[in-house]
Amino acid sequence: MMKLILILASLVGGAAYTDSEMVDVAKRGPVDLKPFACQDVTRSSVIDRVCYDKAKRYLLIRHRMTYDQFCAIPDDTVTDLLDAPSMGQFFRHNIEEPVHGAAYDCRTHPMPAH
Repeated sequence: MMKLILILASLVGGAAYTDSEMVDVAKRGPVDLKPFACQDVTRSSVIDRVCYDKAKRYLLIRHRMTYDQFCAIPDDTVTDLLDAPSMGQFFRHNIEEPVHGAAYDCRTHPMPAH
């Protein structure tokens, strides 16, 4: 019964991974997803998965089968991404290539240790 409750809870709340999983992040290398809340995305043709470490404001997005990293991402930006009518368009205009420059580029913001 407890196993069924845990399975249902993970389905209702999206895919939140608690077990250790390593992914290869472009321009960084291996990152352990244990501190991240990850959500698989099925409604976007651009984004496959979103993983966010709220404590460190560190975002990983898998698109085109590659994980990219973004630093100093506010919680509300991640929420807006997940709620956007077009996640790909929101991602391109507000995270990947924002109008005001590379706002979340990890080369210009401190990269958290993982």
